Amino acid sequence: MPNFNRHQIRQAAFQVLFALNANDTLELADAYQAVLTMDQFDAEEVEEVAVPDYLAFLVTGVTEHQAELDAALTPYLKKGWQLSRLAKPDLIILRLGLFEMQNSTEAPNKVALNEALELAKQFTDDQAKGFVNGVLSKFVEA
Repeated sequence: MPNFNRHQIRQAAFQVLFALNANDTLELADAYQAVLTMDQFDAEEVEEVAVPDYLAFLVTGVTEHQAELDAALTPYLKKGWQLSRLAKPDLIILRLGLFEMQNSTEAPNKVALNEALELAKQFTDDQAKGFVNGVLSKFVEA
């Protein structure tokens, strides 16, 4: 079984949440395996991988608390903006970062913010990275 570090787990959480958002018929277990076994893409037989606890914590937490996360994020959007107007990757990164800030005892808020910025750098663009920083840094200060 591969060992995943926290950064890789956050990347996988983003990918699973993005896949679930894009395909509402996708089963959670299938999304986990698709993301966790990507490195086995060319293999004859794909070996199922155990889902790391922290990955399940993040994905389950974001999906189960999406309404509360969205309600907490909304006041920090530009005047007149709504979450539905945001690019999906940006919204998923915001939810993931905020959930980790509010619920993880293992990652200080500044670490969760920095990790969200790393995800934005990897999966979106520079403008989105600044936006994610602007919104989530409000929760670090609070």
